[in-house]
Amino acid sequence: MASVTPLKTSAELALMAQGAGLPIARQSAFGRFTEAGLPHRRIEAYHYSDLRSLMKDAPQLAQASGSAPSDTVFGDLDAMVVTIVDGHLVGEVNASLAGVTIATQGDAPDDGLAKDSVFPESGDPVIALNAAFVDQTLKIGITKGAALEKPIHLRFVTTAAVSAYTRAIVNVADGAKVTLIETHEGIAGALSNSVVEFSVGDDVQLDHVRINLVDKAATLLTTLGGRMGARSTVTSGNFVTGSALSRHQVFLRFEGEGSTATISGASLLNGRQHVDTTLVVDHAVPECVSREHFAHVLDGEATGVFQGKIIVRPHAQKTDGKMMSRAVLLMDGATMNNKPELEIFADDVQCGHGATVGALDDDLLFYLRARGLPKPEAEALMLQAFVGEALEMIPHEGVRETLEGLTESWLKARG
Repeated sequence: MASVTPLKTSAELALMAQGAGLPIARQSAFGRFTEAGLPHRRIEAYHYSDLRSLMKDAPQLAQASGSAPSDTVFGDLDAMVVTIVDGHLVGEVNASLAGVTIATQGDAPDDGLAKDSVFPESGDPVIALNAAFVDQTLKIGITKGAALEKPIHLRFVTTAAVSAYTRAIVNVADGAKVTLIETHEGIAGALSNSVVEFSVGDDVQLDHVRINLVDKAATLLTTLGGRMGARSTVTSGNFVTGSALSRHQVFLRFEGEGSTATISGASLLNGRQHVDTTLVVDHAVPECVSREHFAHVLDGEATGVFQGKIIVRPHAQKTDGKMMSRAVLLMDGATMNNKPELEIFADDVQCGHGATVGALDDDLLFYLRARGLPKPEAEALMLQAFVGEALEMIPHEGVRETLEGLTESWLKARG
């Protein structure tokens, strides 16, 4: 029987040409990509987000960094800002906060094959591409017992129609407390592939939020990988209004007993945007708690994807995990794909998942309009309350208020 050679798309051919001159240390990761190509619908994790079809081309690699816009949504927030423009760190590597260390390294990062990696053992082409092309890895360390007085703001900016790859590793030592903000900005035609990893010790409090504000003609692929020690608390929020194509992956593993993780998200989509949130929460030890809550508002012909999986290992007794995805479709052309999963190998657990998709409640809408509210204002009020459930899970008041303001702006622009 004759062998079949899959045809390469223009995006795959462009990526292969860009990787032709990669150093030997990066060839392993790139080889994994060239062998598999861009993920497609026959790969289960990408069934609803066929990158081979959705990515029409791959722009040239960013060669030099431009200048980041001076205005930012967190301009009024007192934070230590670390700016990465077109894949390159801007300014000197220094920390302005006590208890924080910053450095860069040029070694090839984890492409999923590193020992005890939190990334999928079967490999992920998006992570492999990042490991192959990223120029330098930003390493941030939080010292033992440090309680940072203000957040760390990682600002990822793409200033041209280029491909930019970034990697950041955050190590939080025992007893530390830190808020980490991750914002993504980019112009039309840009492709950004970013991986952020965190490792927290025992008795740590880490609050993280990722915000997608790139142009609606840009592509943003982001991955968050994390491992947690004992008695630690981690929150991670994901807020999306930008990009034509977005996929945000979360891989979190409990490695110490008595820890709690809260993962939430809010996506406000219109036009023909395609936004995918995929997460895997791995309960590898006993007596840990995880909560996942995601809200999606889809207008026009937008497509939303939520794939969530809670894994409970055989010895992870007393696990408590609950996951919910909720979506409101504002137009008949909008689409929502939900795929919540549980893989439970222990018997003394409390786990559950749910998913809802529907339109705004006609009775409640009629009630608000009967009290004098115009239809757009009544819908905006209902949608603000709907999204607010996810935003309330973000602990930092200043960040939460900023996201509430962005929600109001999106609703006003909708009209």
